[in-house]
Amino acid sequence: MCNWLQELNPQQRAAAEFGEGPLLVIAGAGSGKTKTLAARVSSLVARGCDPGRIMLLTFTRRAAREMVYRAQTTSDDPEIPRVWGGTFHSVGARLLRTYADTLGLNPEFTILDSTDAADLMDMVRREIGLTGFQGKRAPMKKTLLGIYSKILNTGLSLTQTLTRFYPDIPVEGDQLRGLFRRFAEYKQQRNVLDYDDLLLLWSKLLDHQPLQEHLDQLFVHVLVDEYQDTNHLQAEILRKMRINCHNITVVGDDAQSIYGFRGADIHNILDFPKQFPQTTILKLEINYRSQQPILDLANRIIGCADQQYTKVLRTTRKGDNRPLFVHAMDDQAEAQYVARSVLIRREEGIPLTRQAVLFRSAFQSAQLEVILAKYNIPFRKFGGLRFLESAHIKDILAILRIAENPKDPIAWMRILLLIPGIGPTSAARLLDQFNALGANPACLEQLQPPPKAKATFQQFTQLMAAITNPNPPPPHEQLEKAYRFYAPLMEAKYENARTRARDLEELGAIAQSAANRRQFLTDLALEPVSTGAFNPHTPPTEDEVLTLSTIHSAKGCEWDVVYLLHAAEGMIPSSMSMHDQDQLAEERRLLYVAITRARDSLSICFPAQYQSSPFRSGHRLNQRTSFLDRAAMALMDTVSAGDLLDGETAPVDAPTHLNPRIGKNAMQSMIDMWEDES
Repeated sequence: MCNWLQELNPQQRAAAEFGEGPLLVIAGAGSGKTKTLAARVSSLVARGCDPGRIMLLTFTRRAAREMVYRAQTTSDDPEIPRVWGGTFHSVGARLLRTYADTLGLNPEFTILDSTDAADLMDMVRREIGLTGFQGKRAPMKKTLLGIYSKILNTGLSLTQTLTRFYPDIPVEGDQLRGLFRRFAEYKQQRNVLDYDDLLLLWSKLLDHQPLQEHLDQLFVHVLVDEYQDTNHLQAEILRKMRINCHNITVVGDDAQSIYGFRGADIHNILDFPKQFPQTTILKLEINYRSQQPILDLANRIIGCADQQYTKVLRTTRKGDNRPLFVHAMDDQAEAQYVARSVLIRREEGIPLTRQAVLFRSAFQSAQLEVILAKYNIPFRKFGGLRFLESAHIKDILAILRIAENPKDPIAWMRILLLIPGIGPTSAARLLDQFNALGANPACLEQLQPPPKAKATFQQFTQLMAAITNPNPPPPHEQLEKAYRFYAPLMEAKYENARTRARDLEELGAIAQSAANRRQFLTDLALEPVSTGAFNPHTPPTEDEVLTLSTIHSAKGCEWDVVYLLHAAEGMIPSSMSMHDQDQLAEERRLLYVAITRARDSLSICFPAQYQSSPFRSGHRLNQRTSFLDRAAMALMDTVSAGDLLDGETAPVDAPTHLNPRIGKNAMQSMIDMWEDES
């Protein structure tokens, strides 16, 4: 018996050693699904499967790398890294570049992130003169992109999408179809794809029968992680990938399906046995994270769900710390209780880094943030602005994007508008001139910028010559050259230039490991680096900080001590979900996810009233969340926040020393799909 098999419990081993056919693994919270999926890869290779014929799909590339690494450490086969591991989008991009000719696609396409795609949508809207609907202004660019994306990812028609998701937005279907058609045309002409295109074109690739049969035979096994988070289009891709060969393993937990607002469809995992007949269902119910009293509460919460794969989590850990239900007079008392408790826990030997405060929506931590500042408790709030969404990062990457794809209009407009003396009109004129000359960087010297912009534009022309020659320097050196051009422009345009420069240094460090510019830009677009995304695999920093996080951002993480704020009706479940049973069910799952983040201690806080609300002034009385019924309350100890706060008039023992893409017709079909639905 292989040593690594001995490390698995019977449920995990049954999943790892499963043979042929469709397999659904229902993996409860903290049940070792990553270890199990990695073990399945090792088991398949040990049984003679070529690693290069295994596709492993995850929702982050880091997760794919971790699973492949774990599989490699448990196997003597040096070929395991040949596994096709990555996100749906990264694997889709790889397949599209490989089979681009089949789609009439230029394999040198560049990828737009969501912000740039929204900017392009807005550019197209202005180009066609669409300023509004029914006498009102047109929706914001992100809303327009959201409608477009919802249609592609959910499989709903335009009319259905507007009715279900955007009932209050005054839009006209014919005008939107015209906009979306032109948006698709514009991307095709400029050889750019957005995230949705990567999935849609992968699906269209599989509509070409010879290629579908080829890929069906090429990949002997397809494994998918976090299947509960897949959308309609991703599930459709998987069905097309498994026409004759039915070896597909999906791992997920219906109880942790909390991303419906992103298009995730819980019915993908609930209906998997219908989509793949003769499916074997295995369950992982042994939790290695939490103490049993915490799991008892979690089991009660999710046990009341209407649609689910029934499971009961049990632990191997010792401990009998019952969760606390903390009754506070108001939101301020709730915040003070949490702050004081955090300090007490720290004095008991539990560092701030092993404690976390979770909440349903980002605004719900506002009161706490004020109190933490008064107590001198350093914290980081996760789920914030993405690193690549910072203006200065997008600026400098636009230079490399132009070098990689000179037809990229968003990157061009971004750079041209940075140059003093160039405004929107002259930028559009220069871009038209450049495209008329064949969109070749060698033709830049023939352009005629405004007199005030000539010197800086000449510097940019020299820069492009240096990074677009037949033998360009490696990505990090291209960034260095771009920085020398960009630095004075950044200092003139933005405040905090020194802080922004440090961000650019971090970007240069990331570029060190990239083999070429295309890989560098593709990796960044498909898995952005975040300044506010918690990574449980990152070693702790020297600074001891408390974690504040939305529940959505905390999924996949764990802490010794967890505090959950605002366990009130209207907060969780959110008031916007109260009249929709599907949304209400997702809110219940959200509470389940929050509870199962805790290892040893869980405090669920309930403020009886709010001194102030984000929506109204004055006091408002609250009701305890309906998810905590009598049976759930019986599994907790109720305490009063006042018992801890009585007599306290000022912060005590504050740690002041701490630092806070079938044929050319396929491409045309992406345009034609926006014709009238009739």
